[in-house]
Amino acid sequence: MAGAAVRVPCKEMRKFKDVLIVGGGPAGAALGTLLARAGRAVAIIEQSDAAHDKVCGDFLSYEAIHYLRAFGIDLERLGAVEVANVRLAKRELIGECPLPFTGMGLSRRVLDEALLANARIWGTEVLRGKRVEHLRPSGEGWIALLENGEEIRGASAFVATGKHDLRGWHRPKGKQNDLVAFKMYFRLRPEKAIAIAGQVELVLFRGGYSGLLGLGDGLANLCLLVQRAVLRELGGNWRRLLKHIQSSSRHLARYLEDAEELLEKPLAISAIPYGYMRTNAPAGVWCLGDQAAVIPSFSGDGISIALHSALIAAQTFLGGRTAQEFQEHLARQLKKPFLAALTVSRIMVRAPAAAYGLRVWPDALRAITQRTRIPRGALVSAAAVRKSCGRPY
Repeated sequence: MAGAAVRVPCKEMRKFKDVLIVGGGPAGAALGTLLARAGRAVAIIEQSDAAHDKVCGDFLSYEAIHYLRAFGIDLERLGAVEVANVRLAKRELIGECPLPFTGMGLSRRVLDEALLANARIWGTEVLRGKRVEHLRPSGEGWIALLENGEEIRGASAFVATGKHDLRGWHRPKGKQNDLVAFKMYFRLRPEKAIAIAGQVELVLFRGGYSGLLGLGDGLANLCLLVQRAVLRELGGNWRRLLKHIQSSSRHLARYLEDAEELLEKPLAISAIPYGYMRTNAPAGVWCLGDQAAVIPSFSGDGISIALHSALIAAQTFLGGRTAQEFQEHLARQLKKPFLAALTVSRIMVRAPAAAYGLRVWPDALRAITQRTRIPRGALVSAAAVRKSCGRPY
């Protein structure tokens, strides 16, 4: 049975687990916490050996905040800042409205480490600096072969490697797969930091769109997506890309005037299968987070989906059901918001001038933010999270 614990001699516990989780981001760490709470012997194998930044907008929506609080994460103590409004701009500001919820901004460097620490507290073994070269079935279980030749064995395997595919477990192309993502942290001038406080700014430009989010203390995160063809026109050069975006938007250029770049070079990732949604479980492997579904970035719901997928996977696994049942159930829940998000994302990239229609229908921006999220009815209540997987928090 899928959720049954496997008994092994104590001397083998370091090598054999009930559950192997490849990837220690939000999905993997949350799942490890939930299954360890339920009494399973769990190992998370995470290739990074220390906290690091990721290509992510650092935005936490209502759904993410709901789950993080249920998992016992103190967001205020971690330094999260409130985000109450969304603005849309092209050359200048087009429209703005209150978010249909109060969101938060928090760096992934901080969030991911807090979630991994939580998993350890509940008994998950977290193996840092370990890269999985192969994940293969063996008898009734799985073997994770590490790059140093070490083998970790487990009865069940979960893949939560985010936007990076595990070798041999590649996702098909998504429905909007011609985009390259960049991220840079800036220190803004004091008056600009005040102007961005409490806001998330979506800025459209030829060939893509960007999001600017204030993180407090004068810091701001600029995350952007650009079509490969446009990036090639610019010689693949970050400076030329940034100049292209600022020349397209005086609104954004004013924010970045005299701003200090805080990373030596921007973080970047390509071949992202936006719009991809998994409906099958390959060879019985459970796929979470971006390995299950990759929603367009502007929605700001990526962290929510990672956490939601972890909870649904834990409940399905512990209920003795299969990985295939989990993938199908998650896909049904996400189908409508994914379709809406993909449609809007394509318009933002291919026909940014359509955004001026918001001046005719000011409530459209708020409607979009509501319809590109996990449905409220699909969310698991905080009380259910706390008691569904064993020992209460």
